[in-house]
Amino acid sequence: MKLQIYGIPNCDTVKKARKWLDDKGHTFDFHDYKKVGADPAKLEAWIADKGVDVVLNRRGTTFRKLSDADKADITPAKAVTLLQEHPSMIKRPVAEYEGGLLIGFKEEEWSAALS
Repeated sequence: MKLQIYGIPNCDTVKKARKWLDDKGHTFDFHDYKKVGADPAKLEAWIADKGVDVVLNRRGTTFRKLSDADKADITPAKAVTLLQEHPSMIKRPVAEYEGGLLIGFKEEEWSAALS
């Protein structure tokens, strides 16, 4: 499986991760949520693997603008629906690689996983 990166191109963390990957000589495909959207099957798999609290970015502006009802009692199924409607709430970047999944950019973690 080729390295697949998911995110939003103008996100600073995504920019940092993409630059790091380029600097390390990693080739990857980039999936832009703003243009292509978020695949519900992928979201379900990521949540099953890492959990709602890792995949859903509760600190961003989009999440804070949600109604109290939308923010309450977020189950995995509800998270998939919310993330599909608001892909900017997916913690970025997400990297799928052979044998694993990385969410968020931590250089040490990415270095260990992608070496």
